[in-house]
Amino acid sequence: MPLRRLAPRLPSPRRLPRSPPNPSPAMSPAAAHLATAADPDEDLCTSAVESPAEGEAAPAPPLPPPPVSAEERIQRAWAHWRRLGSPRLMVAPMVDNSELPFRMLCRRYGADAAYTPMLHSRIFSENDKYRSMEFTTCKEDRPLFVQFCANDPDILLQAAKMVEPYCDYVDINFGCPQRIARRGNYGAFLMDNLPLVKSLVQNLSANLHVPVSVKIRIFPRLEDTLAYAKMLEEAGASLVAVHGRTRDEKDGKKFRADWDAIKAVKDSLRVPVLANGNIRHMEDVRICLEHTGADGVLSAETLLENPALFAGYRTKEWKEDGDDNGDSGLDQADLVIEYLKLCEKYPVPWRMVRSHVHKMLGDWFRVHPEVREELNKQNKLTFEWLHDMVMRLKELGGRVPLYRKEDAIQNPQMG
Repeated sequence: MPLRRLAPRLPSPRRLPRSPPNPSPAMSPAAAHLATAADPDEDLCTSAVESPAEGEAAPAPPLPPPPVSAEERIQRAWAHWRRLGSPRLMVAPMVDNSELPFRMLCRRYGADAAYTPMLHSRIFSENDKYRSMEFTTCKEDRPLFVQFCANDPDILLQAAKMVEPYCDYVDINFGCPQRIARRGNYGAFLMDNLPLVKSLVQNLSANLHVPVSVKIRIFPRLEDTLAYAKMLEEAGASLVAVHGRTRDEKDGKKFRADWDAIKAVKDSLRVPVLANGNIRHMEDVRICLEHTGADGVLSAETLLENPALFAGYRTKEWKEDGDDNGDSGLDQADLVIEYLKLCEKYPVPWRMVRSHVHKMLGDWFRVHPEVREELNKQNKLTFEWLHDMVMRLKELGGRVPLYRKEDAIQNPQMG
C-alpha cells in the first residue's frame, strides 16, 4: 500500500502560511527540529517515497454530521467503537516514537489500534514540511487516533480537518506533563483552565465528521477527576483515555497508576473509556481490564522496549518461572530488523529510527556497550550500517531473548 504523506493532499494548501515559524521554547521537540541547522538525523531514512496521485480525492467523511442531542451522541460513540471492532490493545501516543513504522510493527504483534505522536496543531496547520515529516499513514494503519496539542479552538479545528479523512478519531492531548507543555500552555497544564478545555472539545465535536477523543491525567482529588471527565463527555468527547497519574507524577517507575481512579471514571461515564498506566505484559492487561472495567488499555514505555508485548512476549525483567523454557525464539534484535524493513517501506526521520534502536536494544547494549558507543558516533546513519550492527551484536553473543508462555500464544479472553 503506498505511503500517504499528508502535505500533497491538503485541500487548497496555498491558503495556509507556508513559512516555518521561528523556534521558541514552547515548540514541540519535533517542531523545533524544523528550524535548526541541517542535521542528518532530520533527513528521511530513505527517499523512496510514493507520492499520492495528483488530484487524488480524499476519502469521504466516515460519519454523518454530528448529532445535536447528547443521547444520540452517546449512541453514536458506541456504534463507532463497535464498527472499529471494539479494540482493546492500543499503542499510546509518544512524541517521536509512535510513528507509522513503529505502529505497523506493534500491529503485527497484536496491537488493535494506535495513536500518532502528539502533533502541534498550530505548526501542523501552518507548515508543509512539519505535516509531511511528522504525519504519515497507510491503508493498513487503522484504527488510528491522530493526536494534537492545542490551546486555540479555531487553530485546532483547522489542523483536525486536514487529518479527519485519514483517521478514526481526532484526539486532544490533555495529559502531557512536561515542562515544554507548561511553556506552551497545552497538555496537562490546561487542567488549570477548564473553560478552554471545554471549548476545544466542543468546537471539534460540533464541526468534525470523525469522533473526538481526549487523553487526560487525573487530579489529586477523585471528585475533581470525575467532574473533569463528565465535563469532557458533555462537551462532546466520544472516548476518554485516562492516564492514572497526576500531572506531577511524571516518573512511571516511581509512581504507580491509580486504577481505582480509572475505574471510577469508567463507572461515571457513558462513552468508552481506556486505561493507561502500569501495563508491562499481558497479565497486567488482563488484571487492569478486570479491575477498572475499561474498554481497552494503552501502553507506551514498555512497547518501546518490547513491541511484541500485545502478542504475549515479555522482556527478561518480567519473565515468570512458567514461561516456556524461558526462550520464545524471538528477541529484540529480530524486532529491530523488522522495524528497519518497515522504515524502508514507510520513511521517517532518522532521529526516530535512532531512538527506537536504542530502546529496543537497550538490554543488548548493556552487555556490549562498545557497540552502543559505535552507534552514538555515527553522525549519519544508513540501513546497511544498522543491519551490520545488529548482526555484529548477534555474533558477539550474550543474546537476550523474549519470553512467552504457551497459553499466551493467543490473546487471552478478557472480560
